[in-house]
Amino acid sequence: MPERALTRRRDGAASRRMKTTRMRDEVLRVDGLRVQRGETTVLSGVDWSVRRGEHWVILGANGCGKTSLLKVLLGYLTPSEGSIRVLGREYGAYDWRELRCHVGLVSSALQASVPDHEPALDTVVSGRTAQLDLWAEPTPAEARQARRHLRRAGALHLAGRPWGVLSQGERQRVLIARALMARPRLLILDEPCAGMDPVAREAFLGRMETIAREPRGPRLVLVTHHVEEITPAFSHALLLRRGGVVAAGPRGRTLTAERLGETFGARLALRKRGGRLELRVSRGARAAGAGVSI
Repeated sequence: MPERALTRRRDGAASRRMKTTRMRDEVLRVDGLRVQRGETTVLSGVDWSVRRGEHWVILGANGCGKTSLLKVLLGYLTPSEGSIRVLGREYGAYDWRELRCHVGLVSSALQASVPDHEPALDTVVSGRTAQLDLWAEPTPAEARQARRHLRRAGALHLAGRPWGVLSQGERQRVLIARALMARPRLLILDEPCAGMDPVAREAFLGRMETIAREPRGPRLVLVTHHVEEITPAFSHALLLRRGGVVAAGPRGRTLTAERLGETFGARLALRKRGGRLELRVSRGARAAGAGVSI
């Protein structure tokens, strides 16, 4: 075989191996995503991927498309254009209802579906089959597993308490344990700190930081519009504005005052304190610290 042809074959084989490795490392991938509803473009030209070892935050103002993106990923909203792969499965070629059992979701929207009388332990067990309002008595094995995940979420002491008496922060911890019950590879946190007081919020974020650093824990995707909620474990950020991507990548390149100012449509000052970010709207022509990034 001629040397040139042999080189091309080797290069092609190497390229295929690299592509296979990249796909194996990807937890999710979105290419050219567009969501159109009537005359309104909800999302347009969204390219995004999450790989093993990465934890992402999705940032943007209200109405930027964060919730719509989550609905597409979970199969509750049909894209108008583009391709989506979650955990190696391509949208349209796989039963998304089954896939949801492997993707954990912590969202305040779930809280209204949990009966007030249901003990926290039963709520956690219901995550094993991605259902709400558990109707069967947990088996001893399920109860042991649920207690283990309640402990991971810092909520073991809540196991016997009814849902109706739990605080907002306690409920979110129970929902984390519920999401972990299915051993997800991907855990989505949809504005999990909404409605929490500052003390409860810090306790919750501390627990999420612990889970994020577990060697075999799930990849985390945090959806928020508060940079103060981004703990050090989150390595990457996706910034959205009016349905499009402002920036996506490592936090050192994305979480800057300039990028965040473009995202929120305002001149912002950014400050780092204790490994966390603080953001304020600047009234000056150029705020001190405007070039700070993390």
